[in-house]
Amino acid sequence: MEEGSTVLQACESVGIEVPRFCYHERLSIAGNCRMCLVEIEKTPKPVASCAMPLMNGMKIYTDTPLVKKSRESVLEFLLLNHPLDCPICDQGGECDLQDQALVFGSDRSRFYETKRSVENKNYGPLVKTIMTRCIHCTRCVRFATEIAGIEDLGCTGRGNETEIGTYIGSTMKSELSGNVIDLCPVGALTSKPYAFTSRPWEIRSTNSIDPTDGLGSNIKVDYRGTEILRVLPRFKEEINEEWISDKIRFSYDGLGRQRILTPLGKKDGGFKKLDWENAITQTSNNFRSLDPSKISLSISGDSNLETLVTAHDFLNKLGVTNRQYGNVTDTNISDNSYSYSFNGGLQNMENIDTCLIVNTNPRHDATLLNAKLRKRFLKGGFNVALVGSYNNFTFPIQQLGTSLSSLSQIAEGKHPFCKVLANSVNPRIIFCGDNLSIEESNFFKEVQHRMERFFQGSFSFLSTSCNSVGSLNLGFRTKASTQPSLQYIIDNDDSKNLSKSADSNSIWSKIVPKNDSIKVYQGHHGDICADSKVDYILPGASFVEERSHFMNTEGRNQKTSRVYKTRFSVRENWKILKAIGSTLLEYCSYRELHDRIICLNPGISSIGSVSNDVTNGDLNSLHSTNYKNIYNIGYKPLASKLDNYYTTNTTTRASETMAECSSVFVQKFNFSE
Repeated sequence: MEEGSTVLQACESVGIEVPRFCYHERLSIAGNCRMCLVEIEKTPKPVASCAMPLMNGMKIYTDTPLVKKSRESVLEFLLLNHPLDCPICDQGGECDLQDQALVFGSDRSRFYETKRSVENKNYGPLVKTIMTRCIHCTRCVRFATEIAGIEDLGCTGRGNETEIGTYIGSTMKSELSGNVIDLCPVGALTSKPYAFTSRPWEIRSTNSIDPTDGLGSNIKVDYRGTEILRVLPRFKEEINEEWISDKIRFSYDGLGRQRILTPLGKKDGGFKKLDWENAITQTSNNFRSLDPSKISLSISGDSNLETLVTAHDFLNKLGVTNRQYGNVTDTNISDNSYSYSFNGGLQNMENIDTCLIVNTNPRHDATLLNAKLRKRFLKGGFNVALVGSYNNFTFPIQQLGTSLSSLSQIAEGKHPFCKVLANSVNPRIIFCGDNLSIEESNFFKEVQHRMERFFQGSFSFLSTSCNSVGSLNLGFRTKASTQPSLQYIIDNDDSKNLSKSADSNSIWSKIVPKNDSIKVYQGHHGDICADSKVDYILPGASFVEERSHFMNTEGRNQKTSRVYKTRFSVRENWKILKAIGSTLLEYCSYRELHDRIICLNPGISSIGSVSNDVTNGDLNSLHSTNYKNIYNIGYKPLASKLDNYYTTNTTTRASETMAECSSVFVQKFNFSE
């Protein structure tokens, strides 16, 4: 056992299960519930094993009559005020209190007084509270303070009058608030969207990956038939540990709302239904009748490798060079994966001693990365600084400036923080290049090159799209687009700048030219696209309806399983492109397509591994020669890329739950009961 281990951890290590309510291996020790009592030789009474340090020569007894009697007494006290509402409790079947009552509980009660009643608290639109069930384990309080980094929750009162809630009646303002539902050992905190929906034994589960950001958190999708009931985290120490963001946990209702279910074609100023044969024929004829230089394709950075490879092969067969992948704006991006991957990896974040954050707020762009940074901060000895116009971090941060000019001062050795970086053992610079101009990207490349002489850490490039690194690893590059006659758009939108969609600088304005060209949209939600901007709409599958491969921001190979097959007229995205390309594409089955992906990137066959060499990079490969010419660009303030954390893609914008979160947390409209 490691030094500092507890008696409970020692018991667990040898396969002895010790009951507990308040103890959790990722939270501080509280010792509230006393359910984990054990007997230790030469101690006058049972001790709480979760808080007792392990010492050499200890003789521990976990199944003596005294231990059993003590646990029965503790459980009897916990049940004194607990309501007898198991049949209507959403925690039923997954309740720790139920499980322990089966082992240590009695078939009758000696308590004949009136049970206490506690007023329910308003935690917001996501977490439902029935505080009469609360057993004061304080897991939720410790999670909010330690992991989420907010101090909204706390205890008031003493003894039987203890209550857990927000001190001033506010909501729980955290992007990780839904994790308290998993932590609660009873039914005091449950999911509002999931309330009275199903029982655990009625549910089927499928493993998948979070597509809402670049980390690729491991999730489990619970469903019944073709209805998604809830999304829960899966354990993955290297990425998300056992947490997930509220955005993926609660936005699942958007998968079934506002879907494109049938092919549509514009006629007489409106859309008319088409059958697949006519839709494919018309689209294919448009591709084959036009000069390749007059065709352009824009594909989302959230698209899976299957769709990317099919689109790439199709365009190569036609000779089409005008293409845009995701939010990549740098047309001259290096083939060296070091120039666009999260170098150093996510699992090594706890070992860094200095971190410089540039052009991103991890709390919104990568919620679980922010949790890792806070975890590192709590250990102490951590210097963290920011270059950008961001605030509301969950840990203290030193702001060095709002523009890239501050980086140039560091690169030239003129800023005091460069000494901190130079004296650090394991420094890290986290940079998000999404939606930067080509000039700004080149500016940062030159800054990297100039920092080579004193910076011995990792440049970690954070991608906010779930598969941008995958597209770049396969050699997909954005090419300069002219005025096309045919614009094909695959699941792309203006999600990062929704409130600015009419602005000329938005992504949507860039990918859709303002001319009379033919515009075809392929995707599962129409969103901004399903209006007068496009001529044809082809219904594609969502991430739960097709088998997919992704590469997260660090280049880790990940795979999602299909939850259920496509319904109505919806088709898998790669199959739509295959039908349009017809004989131009050699593969016909998913197995053949998968072999093609492995041929392009053999590392994809090793699921869970990092296919890039992200530990060592050559900064010289990132050198540009126009530093002085673009120096002035560095004085432009770096603005936030996200207008609304809860509505960052088409699925979340179709979600009623995310709309309510947006009203409460962003627009500050509180419709609490």
